[in-house]
Amino acid sequence: MSTDHPGDPTAGDFNGLRQLVHTLPSRWYIDPEHYARERREIWSKQWVYLCRANSLPSVRSYRTFDLVGQPVLLVRDESGAIQAFYNACRHRGSALCREPEGRFAAGGITCPYHAWTYRLNGQLARIPSGGRDHHVDIEHTQLHPIAVKVWRGFVYVNLAGDVAELGDNFNANHALFDHWPLEALVVGHRMTKRIRCNWKVFWENYNECLHCPGVHPTLIDAVPIYKRGIMEERDDPHWRAHAGKNDPLYQGGLKTGAKTWTVDGQSLGHEFPDLTEAERNLGYHYMTSLPSHYLVLHVDHVRSSRLLPLGPEETELEIEWLFPQETLADPSVDIMQACDFSANVMLEDGEVCELTQRGLHAAPHEHGMLMPEEYDVWRFQEWVRQTLGSR
Repeated sequence: MSTDHPGDPTAGDFNGLRQLVHTLPSRWYIDPEHYARERREIWSKQWVYLCRANSLPSVRSYRTFDLVGQPVLLVRDESGAIQAFYNACRHRGSALCREPEGRFAAGGITCPYHAWTYRLNGQLARIPSGGRDHHVDIEHTQLHPIAVKVWRGFVYVNLAGDVAELGDNFNANHALFDHWPLEALVVGHRMTKRIRCNWKVFWENYNECLHCPGVHPTLIDAVPIYKRGIMEERDDPHWRAHAGKNDPLYQGGLKTGAKTWTVDGQSLGHEFPDLTEAERNLGYHYMTSLPSHYLVLHVDHVRSSRLLPLGPEETELEIEWLFPQETLADPSVDIMQACDFSANVMLEDGEVCELTQRGLHAAPHEHGMLMPEEYDVWRFQEWVRQTLGSR
């Protein structure tokens, strides 16, 4: 079969690749020079998710991040809006904040090195010059700004500026998630893990379930269609033979009697009231925002996963489980029923991602090849090629 794909090799009656397609070159997962290219062309030009807005709870609250080597400072200003700046003083470049989070004093943002002070909007307010002329135009000197947007309580930044629509990288119309009160949800549990793999390896694993039968025993029990190594009804080229069968093995959705992704399959009691019957029946919904973020939405909680590359062969994964306030305030609810279930799945994913990274070092393995079920892996890899300007 030809490896050329001038058109969409997934087009047709079922979801699946219809010709042999090669993966990205193996060196793209290992080579430091290529990683530097991805930092410039992808991570420095796309909207990247950093944190929940309510993790900056009050005026003068701040958080700091390392985004592919760039120091980022988020702060909530006097109006309650979130501002983003490079975490660097205009004097000689000192980091303004030592800690990952905190709250500035009432005077504003003061550099710990030479005490230049900035207002929360980034404007330079004061230079302690000892009465000498300092020649700095205070009115026109401010912290270097970073474009920032808040979507439904999630804070995104773009190092290239406000050059693209935030929703352009969502994999679905975000109005589909209007029935979940995302803004009001609160983090009940957080897990951070460093995975020894390239960031693309993680996304490729996320975009297929061919690995599910051999890797995720608890997940395939909860979601029977995953036992077949597929994600949706039409991933099966013979899906018409099972059309109309009310069986999650063929139609997707949770196993009979289950309501959500928890250890026992039962909801935590405080379900989102505005969900439709169809949304409840499916039991899980995905939203992806490349290159850094995805959500899995259930009837009683939402899981938010953020990944940031730390180098060509290391990725930081942060998972936050979001719940209604009522759930967290209810002493009869054990939120770890939900957290433990998906944390176990994520750890299993991390292990196979690290195995993949190790194997990519094999000298003869210049590239891999995709199975028909891995059509979304192909779509992700096409996004990488197009974003890099490579065909």
